[in-house]
Amino acid sequence: MDGLKNLEKGFTIWLTGPSGAGKTTLAVKLARKLREMGYRVEILDGDTIRKTLYPELGFSKEAREMHNRVVIHMAKLLSRNGVIAIVSLISPYKAVREYARNEIGNFIEVYVYAPLEVRIQRDPKGLYAKALKGEIKGLTGYDGVYEEPENPEVRVDSSKMTPEEEVAAVIEKARELGYLP
Repeated sequence: MDGLKNLEKGFTIWLTGPSGAGKTTLAVKLARKLREMGYRVEILDGDTIRKTLYPELGFSKEAREMHNRVVIHMAKLLSRNGVIAIVSLISPYKAVREYARNEIGNFIEVYVYAPLEVRIQRDPKGLYAKALKGEIKGLTGYDGVYEEPENPEVRVDSSKMTPEEEVAAVIEKARELGYLP
């Protein structure tokens, strides 16, 4: 036994936002905090899953939706078994996020926001630099579609909030919804 506790019902924290918004930073800090609180947690990072399971998959709308559906299934299985699944995935389409909400059940949508100029400045993968040079087209949240969440349970602005403030906001919402005691 590892000393961690299962929740009677797990839940999924779905972090959505364009590249460079701060999803990965929040996912890591949130997982660390929840583990310190004694819970089983798994991060489902969209980039890692894509690279591991199907590195040749493209970025068409159909490919993105298929990728999202795989992640949704994994989050559902984890949540069903008392684990807190933290999904870090751009997930640009409202319909897919709504499907995730309905499919998984216990669900917290977190819109990780940062203004475009901040994301360009961060540019952790060099994608914005390529888009600005015209080397790539359709970058989500730049010249590609990103449908902003209309009613997320939590909205954080990573250009104004510290990661610790973001973590506290998500945990407070999880308690408010009865997912955490």
